[in-house]
Order: sequence, then C-alpha cells, then structure tokens
Amino acid sequence: MPASAIRPHPPISIIKRLLLITAGALIMAFNLNTFVHAGGLIPGGLTGMALLIKGVCLEFFQIEVPFSILLYILNAIPALISFRFIGKKFTLYSCLMIFLSGILTDWMPAMFIEHLQVHDTYLSAIFGGILNAVSISLCLFANATSGGTDFIAIFISEKYHRDAWNYIFAGNCVILLFAGYLFAIDKALYSIIFQFTTTLALRTLYRGYQQKTLFIITSMPNEIYALIRDRMVHSATMFTGIGMYEMKNRTLLYSVVAANQIRQLSTKIREIDPSAFINIISTDQLFGQFRKPPRD
Repeated sequence: MPASAIRPHPPISIIKRLLLITAGALIMAFNLNTFVHAGGLIPGGLTGMALLIKGVCLEFFQIEVPFSILLYILNAIPALISFRFIGKKFTLYSCLMIFLSGILTDWMPAMFIEHLQVHDTYLSAIFGGILNAVSISLCLFANATSGGTDFIAIFISEKYHRDAWNYIFAGNCVILLFAGYLFAIDKALYSIIFQFTTTLALRTLYRGYQQKTLFIITSMPNEIYALIRDRMVHSATMFTGIGMYEMKNRTLLYSVVAANQIRQLSTKIREIDPSAFINIISTDQLFGQFRKPPRD
C-alpha cells in the first residue's frame, strides 16, 4: 500500500495535532508550576532562560516580569529561522505550543498547584524531567516543537542527520552553571539532573531523529523491497552471496530507516518471509541521501 494511502484524513490530522499540542502545553505549564517551581529548578533551553531572566529581574531589580512575555521574546528569532528553513506549518504549530504554554504557566490556578508540589528537590528534578520529556514528545508526535533549542535540534537533525539532544544538553549545562553562579549552585546541579533526565526520557519516548540500519537475508527480496519502498518510503541495496552453512545462494538487502519505523517494518517482513534473518543496528551518523518526510 502506498504511503499516501495510509495518511489520515486532513481534518482528523489537524484535530490530532491540536489535541497533542494542547496536552503538551498543559503538561509543560503544570510541570513548571509544580516540580520546577517547588525545586527551584532552571530547565534548559529558552524556557530556562526565561525563568532565569524572570528570577534575575525579581531578585536584583524587584520587577515582576510575566514568564509568557519573556518566552515569546526569546523564541522570536528561532521561530523566524524555523519558518525559513524547517517548515511554515511546523513553525506555526510550534508557535501555538509556545503561546499556550506561556499563557497557561502564568494563569494556572495557584490553589490547584500548591497541593501538588513535591517539596523534595531531588524528586522534583527526576519527575519534573520526565514530565518535561513527555510534553516535548507530545509536540514532536504532532510534528511541532516546544520552541527554543528544540528548533536547533530539529535543524541539525534535518541538515546533518544526527541526534542533537546530547549537544543541546551540553549547552544547557552551561546556562545552568551560570544560573548557579548567580543564585545557588545546588539548584543548578539539581537542574542538570532535571535536564539529564529529560534527555534520557526524550530519547526513549521519541525516536524519530534516530536511524537504524537493516541487514535482511531473505529468499523474497523483491517483495520485501516493495514493502520498504512503498510503506516506509526508503530504498535498499541488494547483495548476493552464499550461505556457508547450507552452501546455498542468499540475498542480502541493506537499508537505513527511521528508528520509529523498525517495529512495524520488522513485523511486516516476518509476515512476508517467516524465515528471514534480520539484523538491526544503530546508526550514529549518516552521510548521503536519506529521505525524510518534509515538514509541512
């Protein structure tokens, strides 16, 4: 079945994206007002910078600046870059996420969140990091982002086919150490735990930026190649050789696909050829032509 035949109907797709983004914004606002606030944490990225600037204004100048205003200003330039180089609809949906998360963070009822705060900094860092990853993952599943450094991570992934989350984590650590210099170093160190947890959970929850290499030994190469081509919209290279155990001719298909396609693809391959031998390995770097669905 061609890839276009299994795409959801456009109105359903739009509703799904809006629901995922709204859920992601709610979880992010809830997380900022509970775990992050109770632990005195500074999340990474532009969200963390917005909280850091808000804290500096309040601590040193006694000025209360709305979090949402700072978030919108800091995301303006990354959003323009994303609009130019990544995708227009993708950027607009991401801006919706930024707008909702900012408004909800400022206006979430205080009486509701006070009873849900965990007054243990270590627990706040761990569970806050997990919730942060969940909110970001929901946006990514909606083909959007929570803004800020996520725009950078996606740009690197699109251009260089590399997982950029570790680099983003390193950059966030620099911001957090600066926050520790201005305020308390222990809060900055707990914030690094928060960001590390987010990075690990995000790489588990969302694998769309990772690639896997498939080596498939099969007696039905044409049928399996048609599956890879039509359902996954990727190509493959065929090699012929001899299976040394039985001394019979064998066919090897080599292909690289997105990591989140592996489960579906391996199941379909076994349905076509139950005796197929499939070796799946991680691909850290990829150079050359690799087809990825365009951002809309």
